[in-house]
Amino acid sequence: MVANLLFLEAPAGVGFSYTNQSADLLDTGDRRTAEDSLEFVIQWLKRFPRYKNRELYISGESYAGHYVPQLAKEILNYNAKAKYHINLKGIMVGNAVTDNYYDNLGTLNYWWSHAMISDQTYRQLISTCDFHSQKESDECESLYTYAMDQEFGNIDQYNIYAPPCNHSDSSYSFTRHAMRLPHRPHKAFRQLSGYDPCSEKYAEIYYNRVDVQKALHANTTKISYKWTACSELLNRNWNDTEISILPIYRQLIARGIKIWVFSGDVDSVVPVTATRYSLEQLKLATKIPWYPWYVKNQVGGWTEVYEGLTFATVRGAGHEVPLFKPRAALQLFKSFLAGKPLPKS
Repeated sequence: MVANLLFLEAPAGVGFSYTNQSADLLDTGDRRTAEDSLEFVIQWLKRFPRYKNRELYISGESYAGHYVPQLAKEILNYNAKAKYHINLKGIMVGNAVTDNYYDNLGTLNYWWSHAMISDQTYRQLISTCDFHSQKESDECESLYTYAMDQEFGNIDQYNIYAPPCNHSDSSYSFTRHAMRLPHRPHKAFRQLSGYDPCSEKYAEIYYNRVDVQKALHANTTKISYKWTACSELLNRNWNDTEISILPIYRQLIARGIKIWVFSGDVDSVVPVTATRYSLEQLKLATKIPWYPWYVKNQVGGWTEVYEGLTFATVRGAGHEVPLFKPRAALQLFKSFLAGKPLPKS
């Protein structure tokens, strides 16, 4: 066994997580998610005190690039005042939303360098869009829409080399829809990723079966609701989002919290270039220079170890690394917990 795992569906309103006050879903954001998650950790440890002294590591992907560091910060603030400390040791985030400006600049460069958009569109986006702003101009929005609709083609943006989930791939019909993510000043189309490109659709059908919900003791409130991987209601009512998580990284590093950041390198939504641009702003000294790491005698990706942070890529993995490269993801996880650099052979 590698570790005891506890999965938290956050914020309230995604998956099977819920609130008894529906108005809460209209007043949510980074701050509330961090506070609610801290309260969950506190109450869970009270209910299961035998885990109180265990080492705690927090991990997540995508917009958890906000959730995970913010929760870690909340835990450290709690420890400064509490009699019994939560034994937080480290955090790990993958394809993580980090800094609004550098994430967006890095995303555009990934699109252009991977021939997803034309030179002209790239130049227009660079000259038109204000990546410092939380809300883009109509002209910038229209350029993003043009790029996605006219130049991307029918691809899965979460793994640009995977086949998209088309009607012909599955007996279940669904439509592509626009979703405004909290970390994006532009519209991104939610498409499906995984070894089976329709796996998320299957999951949605499976978790909404009555017998499955009964077996999981889920959806037991008086008001029944549908399981979804993403909540449009929350996206529309997201009230606060940090422009940059880099200041929190600096605080965590100063407090001795271990930080690992990894990137599946075929994701175009929060691509590896975005993460590298963002992390570069920390100006960390290098402990172990860039090198290829291995799993089963194959290059799993590339990594560099800095003072206070380890960065690693996962070769051929999309936005959710374990879906595409489970063996490499396990090696990442084991090395992270052990506090050892990724293997060189």
